[in-house]
Amino acid sequence: MLSRKELSNAIRMLSIDAIQKAQSGHPGAPMGMADIAEVLWRDFLKHSPNNPLWANRDRFVLSNGHASMLLYSLLHLSGYNISIDDLKNFRQCFSKTPGHPEIYCTPGVEVTTGPLGQGLAMGIGMAIAERLLSQYFNREKFNIVDHYTWIFVGDGCLMEGISHEVCSLAGTLKLGKLIVFYDKNGISIDGETSEWFTDNTKKRFLSYNWHVIEINGHDSEEIIYAIKIAKKNIIKPSLIICNTIIGFGSPNKSGSSSVHGAPLGDTEASLTRKQLNWSYDPFYIPKNIYSAWNAVKSGDLVESLWKNMLKKYSIEYPTLYIEYKRRLKNQLPYELNDFLQKFLLKMNSSPKDISTREASQKTLENFGPFLPELIGGSADLAPSNLTLWSGSKSINKNDIGNYIHYGVREFGMTAIANGIYHHGGFIPYTGTFLVFVDYARSAVRMAALMKTRQIFVYTHDSIGLGEDGPTHQPIEHIAMLRGIPNLSVWRPCDSLETATAWFYGLNRKEGPTALVLSRQNIKQFTRTKSQIKNIFKGGYVLKEFGNKISIIIISTGSEIPLSIDVAEKMYTLGYHVRIVSMVSADCFDNQDEMYRESVLPRKIVNRVSIEAGVSAYWYKYIGIKGLKIGIDTFGESGPGTHVFDIFGFTVNKIVDRIKKNFFIS
Repeated sequence: MLSRKELSNAIRMLSIDAIQKAQSGHPGAPMGMADIAEVLWRDFLKHSPNNPLWANRDRFVLSNGHASMLLYSLLHLSGYNISIDDLKNFRQCFSKTPGHPEIYCTPGVEVTTGPLGQGLAMGIGMAIAERLLSQYFNREKFNIVDHYTWIFVGDGCLMEGISHEVCSLAGTLKLGKLIVFYDKNGISIDGETSEWFTDNTKKRFLSYNWHVIEINGHDSEEIIYAIKIAKKNIIKPSLIICNTIIGFGSPNKSGSSSVHGAPLGDTEASLTRKQLNWSYDPFYIPKNIYSAWNAVKSGDLVESLWKNMLKKYSIEYPTLYIEYKRRLKNQLPYELNDFLQKFLLKMNSSPKDISTREASQKTLENFGPFLPELIGGSADLAPSNLTLWSGSKSINKNDIGNYIHYGVREFGMTAIANGIYHHGGFIPYTGTFLVFVDYARSAVRMAALMKTRQIFVYTHDSIGLGEDGPTHQPIEHIAMLRGIPNLSVWRPCDSLETATAWFYGLNRKEGPTALVLSRQNIKQFTRTKSQIKNIFKGGYVLKEFGNKISIIIISTGSEIPLSIDVAEKMYTLGYHVRIVSMVSADCFDNQDEMYRESVLPRKIVNRVSIEAGVSAYWYKYIGIKGLKIGIDTFGESGPGTHVFDIFGFTVNKIVDRIKKNFFIS
């Protein structure tokens, strides 16, 4: 009979071999965590290798993503569509086994991990999603949503500040079906962590209201006991502190930083084989070990039992069943599109000047009742971001909530929402001030990388917020967001554009959408039916003054009314001007050339950009001879109208600059 150590050694040796062949990778953590992984994956993890996306599977997240060969070895041994050749292609271009786990690339990988701590945050988001879905859909004898979330973390994950943000919240939310394994090996890239990481981790997590167990991470019986105890504690998340030896089995490198991020080398790999009594050639796994690991039949069985229950559920609760399937397929309610057309016409006739953040809230009030999958939240700024609507219910205070008060945790909020989406069944939106996207940027980037359907609500978008001054006035932030691949950025100028931006984000499955919204009230505009349609194209002709256009002004958001006033003044001086609202530059860029040419004809070279932020971005539309009106310094504290005046955002100052730039030699 095979011993557990032989089974965990299969993980170790596959990891060593793949990293050695690639001459790149991190063998230490896979070797150190192999015993934990063997117990979890063979004895406790509920999964189905034939169907990696089975809805009621347990979620497993490797937050210390540099240990990716641990996960790839587990997937291969368990029977997922990961072959030995895939392991041999570790860290090679276009392989199923990239350097860090990537979603949509490798079957069985739930989320992309690598930036330490974010996998932990996303796993917490998954645990939140599981709880909310179970509360909404489960009925007596029908626990159709019932699974655990398991997360592996390392010292680096717990050193990162995001771990404090998200674990503090997880304890507050009492996520009892969340179990985290901490690989406490005391080693990071620079050496022994005792020189820079001396936290009492147990007390730290106890203070978060977690259940904490400390064990020997190489003792299978202790691991089994800890998991059983953790599963029984349904009112607190559990942290299992696993004392391990990094690079376990390496006679000369175990317990040292030299095994953290570099291959063992041929000599040490050979010595490790002898140390572990592993007499097989590289990449060879005996049939009896494969048989002991294979989870295909057991996975098929547990999935089949669930499907039978779901079939009975569909008969007993047909309406809930249809809703459950719709949400898992990421399909919006069919009636939403019809409602949109009526809603846009209503917004088009709205005469009241309001801020776009208020327009966003009005949109939520109207769309919200159609979207039970919509789950909101704000980083302690709900009254300012206006992310709450009348149907919002805090998940802390209600059995079935749809709103998370994240506290002052911008980074953690964004990463948790990424996890909520990738669990399935929800469309998350999150809110903060635009200037504080700095705190969240890494998670925003991960959202774009993973094609996460999250909507970012960023308010107080310019110097127009006034008195709070430079620390709160975003200058470079819109340009920064526009520079992130696969992130769609919308800066609407009024209620109609705001509603359009929301609907675009709700429909977009290719990645996240950022709504950049004003604090101050903005003039509202009416549009023709064709203009309403063209808002969805990102950029369109909003107004024209004259029929022989010689100047194009491109603007966004709160600067649109100013741009129109400028155009009116220019027209009185004899110049014919077109106003283009570039509500979403990335969306506009995706339109066909004929449409883009109709909005920005090449023959009209006198072009002006007006936006209260860094200006270099606009060269792509105005050319090197164009005139960019922007702000390339930090802001100033004072009433918003005064600050705009100081930075030259007035009709007369802009008209003078246009005349001087294009028409006065």
